[in-house]
Order: sequence, then structure tokens, then C-alpha cells
Amino acid sequence: MSNSSLTIRRVDDDSVDRVESLLEANGLPYQDVRSKSECFFLAYSDTECIGTGGVETHGSDGLLRSVVVTEPNRGQGYGVALCDALEEYARTIEVETLYLLTTTAEAFFRRCGYEETVRENVPARIQRTTEFAELCPSSATCMRKNLR
Repeated sequence: MSNSSLTIRRVDDDSVDRVESLLEANGLPYQDVRSKSECFFLAYSDTECIGTGGVETHGSDGLLRSVVVTEPNRGQGYGVALCDALEEYARTIEVETLYLLTTTAEAFFRRCGYEETVRENVPARIQRTTEFAELCPSSATCMRKNLR
């Protein structure tokens, strides 16, 4: 990663379009961003927006949402830094386990400490999320990470 630090900022009405654009451009679910905008963050290196991601919470369980780094900033450690920042946020709001679905980044998330899990074993409140129930294909790899 570059010498610049990564910061995340919660999405607001003025920045929700940017999240939708980043997700759509990278083939990630974006259709429910406006209805769940409180879950999403934009990642910045200095003043440059370099990515987005989110944490949708359901009690002590959370869903890691749509982590993406912009193309010119990939391969510099920003993805790991973004995951770390989102996990730290999740810990501060007492999320104990994060789940995610991925169709393309299983190896990346394994490097971040996530392990594959059977989709049917995920708590019902996570299975009922829009991402699980509607937006991600059933062929997506389901992964989890214990944050405690």
C-alpha cells in the first residue's frame, strides 16, 4: 500500500450515487444501496476515493457488503485495509460474525481470514437479507469470519 492512510466515511445523500456507480461498474449488487445506505462507506486515500464497502448488521451477525477498490488502486493493499476498517467498525457495534457472498473474490477473502461455509448454515436473519435472498446467485461462495 502507499504511504497514505486509508479512511472510511459513511455514505450520505451526497455520496450514495458514487457507491452505486462503483458497484455497478464492478458487477456487484447495487440495487438496494439507497434503501440500505446507512450500511455503506466510501474509502479514501488522502482525498481520493479508492473504493467502497459496507456492513449490514442483524444483531450479533453482520453481512459484509460489496467490497471493491477502483481499478487503478488495486494491488496496493487497499482491499485488505478496507476489509480491516470495515471489520473494526463491525466490532465497535458488537458484530461477532461477518458473512459474505462472492462470485469472484474467494481467494482474496480467504487471505483476509474468511472461511467457506454452507449457505444453509448461515443465520436466518442473514439469509433473509436482500443480498442473500435476491441479489446474489445461489452459486456464490458463502464465507464467514469470527470477529471475536
